[in-house]
Amino acid sequence: MYMMKRNLMKLMCWFILLFCFQTIMGKTDSDIEKLRKLFAEQAMKPIINEEKINTLLESIQPDGTWPGIDYVDTTRTAFQHERHLGNMLALSIAYKKNGSLYKGNKQVRKAIHQSLAFWLANDFICENWWWNQIGTPNVMVSMLLILDKELSQEESTRMLKIAERGNINAWGARPSGDRIKIAGLQAKAALFKRDAEEVAMLMKIIEGEIKFSTERGMQHDFSFHHRTDWVNNTLSYGSGYASAFIEWASNVADTKFRFSDQAVRLLIDYYIDGICKQMIYGKISDPGILNRDITRPGEEKVWGPSDPEKLKNLTNYRQAELENIICLRRGDPSCRPASFAKFFWRTDHFVFQRPDFYTSVRMYSTRNANMEEPYNGEGLMNHFRGDGTNYLSVRGDEYKRLTPVCDWMKIPGATIVQLDKMPGENEVQKWGLTDFVGAVTDGLYGAVGFNFKSPHTGLAAKKAWFFFDKEYVCLGTDISSRMKYPVSTTVNQCILNGEVTVSETKGIDVQKQGVRNIDGAQWVIHDKVGYYFPQKENITLLNQKVSGSWSIANRQTSTPKETVEQEVFTLSIDHGAHPDKGDYAYIVIPSTDRSSIERQVREAGIVTLANNKELQAVRHDGLNMAYAVFYKGGTLHVNEKIVVTMDSPGMLMLKYSESGEILTWGVADPTHFLKKIHWSVNQKLGDSGQECIQSEWDESTGSSRIAVDLPQGEYAGKSIVYHK
Repeated sequence: MYMMKRNLMKLMCWFILLFCFQTIMGKTDSDIEKLRKLFAEQAMKPIINEEKINTLLESIQPDGTWPGIDYVDTTRTAFQHERHLGNMLALSIAYKKNGSLYKGNKQVRKAIHQSLAFWLANDFICENWWWNQIGTPNVMVSMLLILDKELSQEESTRMLKIAERGNINAWGARPSGDRIKIAGLQAKAALFKRDAEEVAMLMKIIEGEIKFSTERGMQHDFSFHHRTDWVNNTLSYGSGYASAFIEWASNVADTKFRFSDQAVRLLIDYYIDGICKQMIYGKISDPGILNRDITRPGEEKVWGPSDPEKLKNLTNYRQAELENIICLRRGDPSCRPASFAKFFWRTDHFVFQRPDFYTSVRMYSTRNANMEEPYNGEGLMNHFRGDGTNYLSVRGDEYKRLTPVCDWMKIPGATIVQLDKMPGENEVQKWGLTDFVGAVTDGLYGAVGFNFKSPHTGLAAKKAWFFFDKEYVCLGTDISSRMKYPVSTTVNQCILNGEVTVSETKGIDVQKQGVRNIDGAQWVIHDKVGYYFPQKENITLLNQKVSGSWSIANRQTSTPKETVEQEVFTLSIDHGAHPDKGDYAYIVIPSTDRSSIERQVREAGIVTLANNKELQAVRHDGLNMAYAVFYKGGTLHVNEKIVVTMDSPGMLMLKYSESGEILTWGVADPTHFLKKIHWSVNQKLGDSGQECIQSEWDESTGSSRIAVDLPQGEYAGKSIVYHK
């Protein structure tokens, strides 16, 4: 009896232990099961195209292929196999999605297994690593999660083998925009395998990638570098980096895998101050940011609200700004875009926005390259698109569909030698030849200085832009070229929208369509944007239909080859052949008409203080502010009451009262070399309260001497600003 009781007690203990173990394991696995279900549902989110599904079912061949797909060419510019992958995924969604007309359909199931068998038997490898480590694995892991038990053990095993080529030890998972993506793919495969330990490890890796870097990755100015050419990739690889983190942060928020508040907040800062500030009104890609992607049809799309909505649901941090971005992307007319100025000093890119217009300046220096290389046959004509590019957007569609008909030697804002033909595609990427490339900004206003020398043609120019609330000023000087070809500064090239009006010596006229040279132009108006030439300029105007093709700039086999026609507006300033010490000046007014433009310029009170090889400066009497770009030390008489002296190259901005008292000033070092900037002004400035600013009053000269300790290292080029 005793032994029976003892055995019974042991048995009860084992049952209790087993129950506890199952309870613990069940709790652990519940997060995995929740995530498996969630990711499967998200993979099935795309709308089912019934016409496409019917076509796929009718056209699939007995061997699991579809006609019209080249299954032989696996080169970088081809790989039509992506269509086969997309077809398999579309069939899988149609077969499993609730509410689908094809849910559980035997014919669809047969097509899925036929096409999958063909792929697994051939296991296609592309010359472009991206397909092997991201594109194909993404489809495989999505199908694994969607189909799950519908797959045989052999199918699952072989699909996992392909999916697991996307892993954190793969070459493509180097620190950059793709590391988070690949870690996420591996985590989805781990979810399919129900490997909680691997999922936890990968969540740490994904969270750990949300950090500043001086190499590849998110920069300290919130731009993004994908490669060591330090080209701006914020809206390509950088947006993929953000979206991959947001996807996981949102999905694991209510699980034990949740990310830290610190990582989420830093990503929100990057999303708002990096990604969205390089978009027109936070919703359309700035054309000046784009690299190869400008040659892909559809890149002018309005970005969706999904990512900011997910971020908003994760935290209360910067809620109002996220809500405004969401509102703008939904097209709510009651939402107003924010006003800001921002310089990305790690990337040589400046952006400026007011509620009614957005503009930017793209440059490059000895610190970075001008543009991406034309990888995979894309971006073949991008040679001059970093040469002081200045796009202006009021609606956001001004450059939509311009690519196939673009004159690639007439880039908005750029001063370019008009060669008889474009350089070869292997000559697209070049490193800058000058150090003086930068901007000064207080976050709301700003100016840009660019000591430019073209690595393609040897052309040299000093170019500057000065931004205000309702207009901005563009100056160029010391323009020289030894080549025999003419030189032009393009004011704008965009889609023609309505009539073009020109004021010149013969009067004011609406221009007939065509191409013409006009001497002594005072102003031009197109699409309610005014271009005012204070000293009158000799211009070339094109407003007519132009034909071209996407394939001129993009050699991918999927790129449309047919001829495209668009009506185009191009306005450029002529500097003649091999100019020496050429110059230009024009004011851009984003909203005006023929009856208002001269009054607007007059009321703004814009004065060009200097436009020479040593100094470019502008004063705005309507706003009581001034900017100066000192290419060497010098003195500037801002007005009757303010005289400033800079002891070295640098940039300066001033805001002052009606009486001339300086209220705000800012300085920056475009060379990134200086440790200090010394400047002086003929009035007494108070104590700044900032350790980096030392100011002393010199009674003998009646001036304040200011020494500014400049940002160093990863912050070199950033502005220092004083507000009284």
